[in-house]
Amino acid sequence: MKMSEKVLIGLTIAVLASGCVSTTSGPKKPTADTSEAAELNYQLGARYYRNGNFDLARDRLLYSIELDPKNAVAHSTLALTYEQLDNIRLATASYEEAIRVAPNDYGVLNTYAVFLCRQKSYDEAMKNFDKTAKIRDNDSAEITLTNAGVCMTKKPDLAAAEDNFRAALEFKSNYSEALLQLCLLKMSQEEYLPPRAFLQRFLNSNPPSSGVLYLGVQIEDKLGDERARGDYADRILREFPQSEEARKILESSGA
Repeated sequence: MKMSEKVLIGLTIAVLASGCVSTTSGPKKPTADTSEAAELNYQLGARYYRNGNFDLARDRLLYSIELDPKNAVAHSTLALTYEQLDNIRLATASYEEAIRVAPNDYGVLNTYAVFLCRQKSYDEAMKNFDKTAKIRDNDSAEITLTNAGVCMTKKPDLAAAEDNFRAALEFKSNYSEALLQLCLLKMSQEEYLPPRAFLQRFLNSNPPSSGVLYLGVQIEDKLGDERARGDYADRILREFPQSEEARKILESSGA
């Protein structure tokens, strides 16, 4: 979720009454002033959310939505905030309102699907993941499908998880998270040749961490390839000497 980093210093929002009496019914259309105020309050609420100030985030987001009820991302961020405040009922209501005002916003749909998975509503989550992945403008379908795969590992439905991870790689062949998830999935099934291939694909196009290299150590240990295992271990000791993985290697070697 991309959020603008405007500096909110000395912000004062004045809601001015025009003195004119409207003869129309229904909600007023946002003016330029209220739209700007809604956006600034949304950004402030999102910043409070990121900083863990959830009560303040809720208040700013509610005010933003009062000014602009059609901001789906504000509704979605409010849902995340309610979840952090352990109010699942209001979180669900906020997600549903976000989708009502923006039924084809793949970012909102993806966030809702992840929420449903956290609530263990796996089938409903998959319906939303599927809908999100099929949206024509979704240029991040590999993320949606990988999230779906992770959700299915929790159900668990490992066959469906693998299908989703592989589908993610059809959209982006070097997508790092899908490659690593496939490594972990296959290792959990005590298959080690596929993880070796997936890890190599990851390393061909992504910078490694000590954890990723240690995954290589574990794979080669299971395959009995001492030379390959040693190569991964040497890289950890050379590139990440202060890491927890380096400590494990030194302890296993008796150093």
